[in-house]
Amino acid sequence: MEMPLILLLAVLLDAAFGEPPNAIHPVAWMGKVTAFLEKGAPEKSRVAQFIYGILIVIVTMVVFAAPTHFLLGYLEQLNLIAYVIAGAVWFKLMFSLRGLRKAALTIRKLLSENKLDEARFALRALVKRDTRELNQPLMVSATVESVAENLTDSFVAPLCYYLLLGVPGAVAYRVGNTLDAMIGYRGKYEYLGKFASRLDTVLNYLPARLAAFLIMAAALFTGLNAGGAWRVALREHRKTASPNAGWTMAAAAGALGVRLENSGHYRLGEANPPPAITSIDASLQLVQVAAVIWTGICLAAGVIYCVVTT
Repeated sequence: MEMPLILLLAVLLDAAFGEPPNAIHPVAWMGKVTAFLEKGAPEKSRVAQFIYGILIVIVTMVVFAAPTHFLLGYLEQLNLIAYVIAGAVWFKLMFSLRGLRKAALTIRKLLSENKLDEARFALRALVKRDTRELNQPLMVSATVESVAENLTDSFVAPLCYYLLLGVPGAVAYRVGNTLDAMIGYRGKYEYLGKFASRLDTVLNYLPARLAAFLIMAAALFTGLNAGGAWRVALREHRKTASPNAGWTMAAAAGALGVRLENSGHYRLGEANPPPAITSIDASLQLVQVAAVIWTGICLAAGVIYCVVTT
C-alpha cells in the first residue's frame, strides 16, 4: 500500500508546509539546468534550435527523473518506511496548492488595500502577460484565471503522472512543464522551445479536461453554478491560445458567474459581469474542493491498484 501512502503524505505535507526556499527546491534547480543549457543554443538555424531544444528536454528529464528512479528503488529494497517518507517528500515538491493559494491571497490583500502598483508587481509571479497597465477588474480576472489554470499544472497533472509512472513520472512531468514556462516562448529562440511547448500541451491534454470536470463537480459542493461551468467550458474553451488552459478557466468563469478577460486576446463568460475581489476567494475555494475530490479519486485508484497487484 505504499503508493496511496506516499500520495496521502505528500498532499498533507503540502497543506502543512507549502514550498521550501528556492535554494533547495528541485523545480528551481530544473530552471537553473535549463538556463545553463540554453546558453549553448544555436542562434540562426531553426532546425538546429529545434533539435537542441529536444536535447534540452531529454537531458533535463534524465538528470532529474533517473536519479529519482534509482534512489527510490534502492530505498524500497532497503527500508519501506524510508522509501515512503523520501517518496512523499520528493513527490510533494512536484506540486503545489498551498503556494498557489498564498500567491493569490497576496494579490487579493494588495487589491483590497488599493495598492494597485504592488498588486501588478506581485501578479507577475502568476501570469505571463504584461501587468503594468491592468486595472483592478483585469487583475482580479488574471488571478482567478491563474488559480483555475494551475489546478491542472500544479495538482491534477502531477498526481496523474504519479499514478501512471510513480514519483519519477511526476518528476518528468514537472520538468516538461518547467521547460515550457522557460523556453516555450516566441522571439529569438522561438524554435528552441517548440518541442517543450508541444510536449507540455500533450502532457496536459487529459489532465486539463479532468480538471475542468473537477471544477464542475466542486461547484456542486460549494453552491456555485455547476451548469454554468459546463456550458461555458464547452462553448468557450477554444478562445484561449492554449488548447488546454481554456477548459479550466472557462469552467471557472461559468461556475463563478463572472467574465474572465485578457484584453485583446479573449473573454470567457462574456455575458457575465467582471469579477470582484471576492471572486478570488471563491476561485480558491472552488479549486481546493476540486483538489480534495481529485485526491480522493487518486487514493481510491491507488488502493485498488495495490489490492489487485498484491
